[in-house]
Amino acid sequence: MLSKLRSSLYLREWSGYTLKLILDTHLHADHVTGAYLLQQETKADYGLAVPSAGVDLCLSDQQIIIIGTITLTVLSTPSHTPDSVCFLVGNYVFTGDTLLIGKCGRTNFQNGSAAQLYDSITQKLFALPDSTIVYPGHDYQQRKVSTIGKEKNTNERIAHRSKAEFISIMDNLHLPRPAMMDIAVSANMKCGRRSNRN
Repeated sequence: MLSKLRSSLYLREWSGYTLKLILDTHLHADHVTGAYLLQQETKADYGLAVPSAGVDLCLSDQQIIIIGTITLTVLSTPSHTPDSVCFLVGNYVFTGDTLLIGKCGRTNFQNGSAAQLYDSITQKLFALPDSTIVYPGHDYQQRKVSTIGKEKNTNERIAHRSKAEFISIMDNLHLPRPAMMDIAVSANMKCGRRSNRN
């Protein structure tokens, strides 16, 4: 109920705009997406790179999405999860959990692959201009923005690392299993609709 209230308040702040499309960067394991609640209020379509229940637009690499005067390009960037994507809008890239500020998403569950994530970051994201502004999905130190150039030079997990070094770092993080994984993955396969919802 609280989530529904928050989404209603948020939507009212944007009065005059119509939400047409909800995009997720990947199938989350640590929380349930708000896509279902937003769909109930707005009837917007839902985009994810997994063809599952509730997905109206299955995202693919280099797919172009036009939003008014904005052009968004989907970048396939596995493998925090195999379906991970980033969104490039002009000089801005929204990286979800693929590339974080100073770190990157973990690869020890949901068929993640450190080797594949290394390629996604170094060959796809680090190929963008250094001036590209990076907006990660979250940051535990409350930082909001970085740049591709900064991450190429200072990211503690991948900057100046060989692929073998990166794999070793990722394989030895020893991070705990997400507490909500069983609930979240199941719900997120249905665009955030939990089994106890109508």
